Amino acid sequence: MRGIAGVALLALGGCQARAPATQTLEFWTFGGEGEAVQALLPAFERAHPQIRVRLQQLPLSAAHQKVLTAYAGGSMPDLMQLGNTWLPELAALHALEPLQSRVTRSAVVQPDDYFASIWATNMVDGTLYGVPWYVDTRLLFYRRDLLAAAGFDQPPQDWAQWRRMLAALSDPAAHRYGILLPTNEYEQLMSLALQQDTPLLRDGNRYGNFRSAGFRRALSFYVDTFRLHQAPAITNVEAGNPWQEFGRGTYAFYFSGPWNIGEFRHRLPAAQQDAWATAPLPGPDGRGAGAAGGASLVIVRASQHKAAAWALIEYLSEPAVQRRFYALLGDMPPRRSAWSEGALSRDPKAQAFRRQLEHVRPTPPVPEWERIANEMQLVAARAIAGELTIDAACVELDRRVDAILAKRRWVLARREATP
Repeated sequence: MRGIAGVALLALGGCQARAPATQTLEFWTFGGEGEAVQALLPAFERAHPQIRVRLQQLPLSAAHQKVLTAYAGGSMPDLMQLGNTWLPELAALHALEPLQSRVTRSAVVQPDDYFASIWATNMVDGTLYGVPWYVDTRLLFYRRDLLAAAGFDQPPQDWAQWRRMLAALSDPAAHRYGILLPTNEYEQLMSLALQQDTPLLRDGNRYGNFRSAGFRRALSFYVDTFRLHQAPAITNVEAGNPWQEFGRGTYAFYFSGPWNIGEFRHRLPAAQQDAWATAPLPGPDGRGAGAAGGASLVIVRASQHKAAAWALIEYLSEPAVQRRFYALLGDMPPRRSAWSEGALSRDPKAQAFRRQLEHVRPTPPVPEWERIANEMQLVAARAIAGELTIDAACVELDRRVDAILAKRRWVLARREATP
């Protein structure tokens, strides 16, 4: 009996040994995404009972420093949300796991279903490091009724038409302007600059290219909007409540992102809901490109649970899950198929973003980009104030950017000199 019992115990022990062990995934998110994704995790854990997800929500203001500190201290999570302007920095530190082999084998993540330029933001020097999670770009919110009263039956199709509309809709003496462009935000000027044929950086992203004809054209259009008193030279703090002022007709255009669809629906009265609309950006000579923004999901190279982390990325990449994520938070999906059903497919104000997302361009894939973009706005603000001419502003910006990129040039030179 004792021998039979012993065999039974051994058999039971063998079964227990073969049972999959539970893994705990550390997943970091930033800002409001953490609360939304928390509602999506129970379904994932039911489908993957051997995986538990420990979610940490970081405030966006502290997230960048937290990630760098965790990297230096060897305490990174298994996977995390990463803004696509941060991804090159972490890739340069060799902190991220390359993902192309997993994508190639995946039946869920299909690159051709993603907006092409959004997918491209996850490529650094030809290597894929992230899978787009949600997208962000900026376009025009506009008062359809104000445009109609001024004789315009559609939003602007190019810069020349846009300039005529801004002139017709501006009356500074009555505190009315064509558009609100807060002078402490770089995204609007950056979007105009990305519409140009010339790149923002040159020579393998080693130097600034802000003296190019393309950037000069973008900066001139931007600064002229203030000089012609078609936008007030104020920051977003001085602008106060932009939704209320938009509703009052203080501004006919507002250059902003998808989160404001919900804000305008919530903040404007029912009587004004048909008075506003959204439209893709006009370009210098026709349809304009926008900036390819948003966040991606990445796996940390040092993770001990990469297969489990990839399973979560695949789950969050499913079109149905992305539609639910949009319903929870308003973050727009990066996959075309996720737009084919549900609220997004029936919402004309969201569909303007769908059209814009087919025409977006990524920012230069360098770790220093956010510093460069901030310098771009600081120099532009001096041009708006009349302290710098357009030519002088372009020269000054190249000078600052070349200094920021000095370390990059040194690293690349050493790499190229190594046999």
